[in-house]
Amino acid sequence: MKSVLVSIAIVLGLAGPAAFGQRAELANAGKMGLNVTSLEEVLRLPEEQIDLATATLISSEYWSDFVQGRRYLERLDTMALVIETRLRQRRLPLDHRAIPVINEYLFDELGFKPVLHPHDANDLFLHSVMDRREGYCLSLSILYLSIGERLGLDLYGVVVPGHFFVRYEKGRVRFNIETTSRGANPPEAHYLKMFHVPEDGGNSAYMKNLTKRQTLGCFFNNLGTVYLEIGDTDTALVALERAVAINPTLSESRTNLGNIYLQRNRVDDAVQQYRAALQLNPNDPKTHYNLGNAYLVRNELNAAASSYRQAIQFDPNFVDAHRSMAVLFTRQEQYGGALSELNRAIALDGQNVPVYLQLGDVYYRMGQYEKGLEHFRKAQSLKPNTPEAYHGMGTCLKKLGRVNEAIQALTQALVLKPDLLLALADLGAIYFDQGNYDLAIQYFQRAAVVQPDNPGVLMNLGSAYLNKGDFDQAVKAHLQAVQANPKNGDAHHALAYGFYQLGKYDLAWSHVVMANKLGAKVSEDLVKAIQSGLKNARQRNDVGAS
Repeated sequence: MKSVLVSIAIVLGLAGPAAFGQRAELANAGKMGLNVTSLEEVLRLPEEQIDLATATLISSEYWSDFVQGRRYLERLDTMALVIETRLRQRRLPLDHRAIPVINEYLFDELGFKPVLHPHDANDLFLHSVMDRREGYCLSLSILYLSIGERLGLDLYGVVVPGHFFVRYEKGRVRFNIETTSRGANPPEAHYLKMFHVPEDGGNSAYMKNLTKRQTLGCFFNNLGTVYLEIGDTDTALVALERAVAINPTLSESRTNLGNIYLQRNRVDDAVQQYRAALQLNPNDPKTHYNLGNAYLVRNELNAAASSYRQAIQFDPNFVDAHRSMAVLFTRQEQYGGALSELNRAIALDGQNVPVYLQLGDVYYRMGQYEKGLEHFRKAQSLKPNTPEAYHGMGTCLKKLGRVNEAIQALTQALVLKPDLLLALADLGAIYFDQGNYDLAIQYFQRAAVVQPDNPGVLMNLGSAYLNKGDFDQAVKAHLQAVQANPKNGDAHHALAYGFYQLGKYDLAWSHVVMANKLGAKVSEDLVKAIQSGLKNARQRNDVGAS
């Protein structure tokens, strides 16, 4: 064990008597939090027994099987002892006068710095910060706080919307420590203005000294977003529910939890979290936007529009909010309004591929196929391997009568994304119109694999079988369509025809009755043919009985 400590000390440049000789007892010695092995155990501890570094390193061990948390705790202890030694050498007490020494050691000597582009999930974790010597606001602050708790300094985590920093406060001495700026001491006004802290946020967690448990709540919030980004929604949900339980007054945690609820179609739960978040931070455009998305799922269009407008009010450059307003207008067939919103979005971001795709769709719906084609091609030129762009081009080309080009575009869409449902269905429809029922069936079958309960796909598949004369398969497909949507009168009509062709007149008649009941018009010729079949069948039965 001693040789390991020596090698770590050499790597970190920690040479000195405190690093190798008789070790002084650190301020966190004896805490129960040093010996826990799970986050559940951490959360059951009294506040004064929590060791922040141990808790976050447990999360590191969950994240990566290669992390050995104890090794990093030893490194933290060694770093704290080096600082303690330097304070003694300079005859400085363990109070606010220790902060410049910590800053000099961490940022000047060891070179800890903020990440330029905080997109790597690893930057959240304490082990990664220590290995790479870089992190973002929360992870660098946790490193700083972890050293502080070993030295016994009165340091606290502080959160504002979208940011986290450290504060020293003891008695009448109070100042902020910005870990992303080499330990600079910005005034309160800097954070209030820069991060738009709500003026009436007295009930929120913002700008207050956080307990270690509350700092962990902020960590769990970020942990949840990390797991959400990699698609592990189960772990993300656990982390974010913990975050809200610990810090119910942190707006970001509630918004992020709402996002998971919305993703899981727990729309009412999502709305509840978004509304709670907005009570804490009424000016947050992203939460207004997310609330609008939840209302849109509930088809509450007026409420959705109001939320999107508020998002744009607080952030006029919010491209996605303009896009969502366009979705609302499109759903209401108010295409002029949709184009207006999308043109605003293009003015803000002229390279935004989804906006061009949306413009192409609106022009397609308006019957302006040339303009639709132009915008789909623009999307494709900006991002050549976009399957939705090729699909849009294919739909416009078909409407313009350029069928061979349409087939090429739709085929390319499927090369890029083989399970693109709309491209499969549209190719099937083109081959159906050409009378090539075998190819039509092939594409409709692939579409049915992607969405087995899609009534439209099943109807198209059944129709292709009907036209081919394969009535057994036609009936099977249309029965599936009815199962997916029992009120589909056209499917019952098709079943009436299919069963008639199979000579099953009783079944055919039952579907005639159902089709009429649902408002689907059944041709008189089919009705007469089925009635005739029923009559002949009865006559044969009567002759057989006699």
